[in-house]
Amino acid sequence: MDQNDVLSLLAGRTGWLSGQEMSQALGVTRAAVWKQVDQLRREGWPIQSSTRLGYRLSGPPPCLSAPCLSALLPPDSLFAGKIQVFSSVDSTNTRLKALAADGAPEGTVVLAEAQSAGRGTRGRCFYSPAGQGLYLSVLLRPRVELEQLLTLTGWAAVALGEGIQAACGARADIKWLNDLYLNGRKLCGILTELSLLGESGEPDYVVLGAGVNLTQSRADFAAQGLGDIATSLALEGFAPERHHLAACVLSALEEMVRAFPRQAPQWLARYRSHCLTPGRRVAFQDGPEQRTGTAVAVDDRFSLVIRGDDGVIRTLSSGTVTLI
Repeated sequence: MDQNDVLSLLAGRTGWLSGQEMSQALGVTRAAVWKQVDQLRREGWPIQSSTRLGYRLSGPPPCLSAPCLSALLPPDSLFAGKIQVFSSVDSTNTRLKALAADGAPEGTVVLAEAQSAGRGTRGRCFYSPAGQGLYLSVLLRPRVELEQLLTLTGWAAVALGEGIQAACGARADIKWLNDLYLNGRKLCGILTELSLLGESGEPDYVVLGAGVNLTQSRADFAAQGLGDIATSLALEGFAPERHHLAACVLSALEEMVRAFPRQAPQWLARYRSHCLTPGRRVAFQDGPEQRTGTAVAVDDRFSLVIRGDDGVIRTLSSGTVTLI
């Protein structure tokens, strides 16, 4: 028995749980249960006790907890029982890719309080201060053609945005291809990484990572040179509890997994309804050339159609597009 066993019991109940019930469920003495509860309290966990009633959680967890998050998911969830939480990692995507290579099952989730080397697209860093964001990655093993997988990043942007909205009401926009913006500043970054089987070249797994800014202040971003670029939910007037936010995001991702790729037309429509890029002036890379133009539309493959200032229509399936 360890602390997670105790937390699993308490997180799964809305009311009191007697020491006798807990000791029987865990196969230990009531004194052993009390010892674990006492240690959890010392670490800041809000556990109430009553001589007649037993124990219960009386407030939000002081840190990320796999048992507390699992308790918010349906028992048949793709992610139930497959959640791992770390105090710090270099990158949740990097950690999960190592687990995937060792055969971790689809639905494995890695969350971290902080990332020392959080990664964005094209090798960029993602600012990941301890306790101020939701940093998570999920492992998927879709059995589809490679060409279909190339649209998954667009689907993920829809799922992440709608998960955030379900948690706190914040309606984020999508800046093509997969950045979430709130009131004109970046709120969430998404990184999708694909591994292929060596012999056949067929898809093996996808690691889908996301970092959502939660409580950073304007000064926090300014210190990182991001003052005019990034925002957090707190700065925009939203304050979701992290486990609730994570559960809403995972629920939205599970909806995505169950729909992919069969419901492509519906998800494309949802993407277009959230995407702020069409109609905007943009700068983009065209081979070695940096060009400017106007974004026209998102096509049926989630690619961005741009009318360049030189009059040429170009279609981008990847790359960086900057709003100007």
